[in-house]
Amino acid sequence: MYQDVIIAGFGGQGVMLIGNLLAYAGMHQGLNVTYIPVYGPEMRGGTANCTVVISQEEIGSPLIASPMSLIAMNRPSLDKFQPRLKKGGIQIINSSLIDPELADKKKTKPYFVPCNEIADKIGNTRMANMVALGAYVQATGCVSMKSVKDSLKSVISSHYKHLIPKNADALQAGADFVMG
Repeated sequence: MYQDVIIAGFGGQGVMLIGNLLAYAGMHQGLNVTYIPVYGPEMRGGTANCTVVISQEEIGSPLIASPMSLIAMNRPSLDKFQPRLKKGGIQIINSSLIDPELADKKKTKPYFVPCNEIADKIGNTRMANMVALGAYVQATGCVSMKSVKDSLKSVISSHYKHLIPKNADALQAGADFVMG
């Protein structure tokens, strides 16, 4: 098993948090993982992306030139990373902020997930990132949803532990959306 992903969006959309969470979930399952954050010139509001590689085998390089999958939280992220996606690659596209017509439906397998609207229904728009990650985990099967939920306590600071159940709900809502 090998899966890699670029997770990208505006600074402040929580892309680093879900990348870190995905890496912890992989470790929780005894897999090899790499996680590399990349920040733009600004933090909040600037561009941010990270790469995560999950594998049963040793990982030769954490760098991903042509990713197998992409989580795009905003249009600039889709514009930047979609052309690099492997043929047949999986995309989780935040259709709250990205027009589905912009997706390359011939080369890739896109999932259009209204992350912001789903997060709003749960009670907090800032959990759109968790909705996207839940959708990704469901679409790829790279790790179990249980591992992701169990790993929340490793990435959410002690001041926000009370938000773990809502984050778990957001993850599940994203997975449920992809399941149909």
